[in-house]
Formats: sequence, C-alpha cells, structure tokens
Amino acid sequence: MPPPAPVDHESRREHVSQAVWRIVAAKGFGGLTLRAVAAELDVSTGLVMHYFPTKRALVVHALELLEKDGAERPRRPRPRPGFAALRAALLDLLPIGEENTARNRIWVGSWDQALADPGLHADQADRYARIRAAIRPHLAAARTLDELPADADLDQLAATVVAFVHGLTVQALFDPQHFPAETQTATVDGFLEALHTPDLNRTQF
Repeated sequence: MPPPAPVDHESRREHVSQAVWRIVAAKGFGGLTLRAVAAELDVSTGLVMHYFPTKRALVVHALELLEKDGAERPRRPRPRPGFAALRAALLDLLPIGEENTARNRIWVGSWDQALADPGLHADQADRYARIRAAIRPHLAAARTLDELPADADLDQLAATVVAFVHGLTVQALFDPQHFPAETQTATVDGFLEALHTPDLNRTQF
C-alpha cells in the first residue's frame, strides 16, 4: 500500500485564509467562528483548529490579511511630491470604489474586537502609528516646497491628517448617500487647501 500523499500545509492554510476573508467580508467579525470557517470549507472544525486553535487566532489572522491586502492594493500615481502625493495617498485610504469600501468596512468592524483585547488593542495602535509614519514624508516634502509653513509640526500634522481621513471614512461608510466618491474627493481637497493657510496651521495644528 503506497504511503499517503504529503499534505501541503501552506496551500491548506491559504485556503483557510481565503475562507476567513470571505466570512469577514460578508458577515463581519461577529460571524467569524471556527464552525463558520469549517462550513465555508466543507471540512471538520478539528481541521480548522489545527491551523487556528481559537477564535482569537482567527481574528488576528483576519487582521493580518486585511493589512496585507491593504499594502498590496493598487494605488493612485503620485504625480509629484508634497500635497499632490498626499492627496493621492488620502484618496487611496478612503472608501472609494467597491474594494476600498469593503476593506474599510472590515477594518471598522474590527474595532470592537480590538477595544476588548489588550493585544489586539496594541496591534491597532501600531497600525495607526504606521499610517502616521507613511503620511509624514509627504508633509515633510510639502514643507520643503513651501506648501506648509517652515515651523509646521510634522508629527502633529500627521496625527491631524490621519484623524481627518479616519473621520471622513466613518461618515462615508455610515452615510454613503451624502458622501459619494466625488464628495469625499472634494472634502479632501478642501482640507488640503486649509492646510495651505499659515494662520490655520499655527492656531489649529
């Protein structure tokens, strides 16, 4: 009798990952359970537990998939440094288009899990830090190009920009009729125009 064929664990893990992603996209984190993943794959719960022994492990993996998917998504061209590149970066983050909307829905849906779990809470804080760090070079270029005042606090500005895009994302997700793509784009343009004003930068940022 020939020996059983070797199991391709990487391939199987990838299949489980795809099932996790489909469930979270369709039902949110509340619908993500070991049983749901097993049903999606038409396998036993025990097989899923071989790769993810707890629901928390599934949630952590789903968030890792979300970040990986976001890092690999197509991006708008960066026409030139400074505000032009910052504008493109912000539009890439917003729920404009089906894929970005789905991605942001999953991200917002993860907050309840992250607030209740210290480890996930720390991971989410790290993600925000990485977003601020990605925004900061655009602001530095804008300051060099005199699009921002010479004394602009780049760290504070990065936090303000992320807070702005975060708030706009939430409004667009909950009230898409009032925040279609063109309104989101116009809101970003208005925000960036406000940053051009030295008095506003000094008093508000």
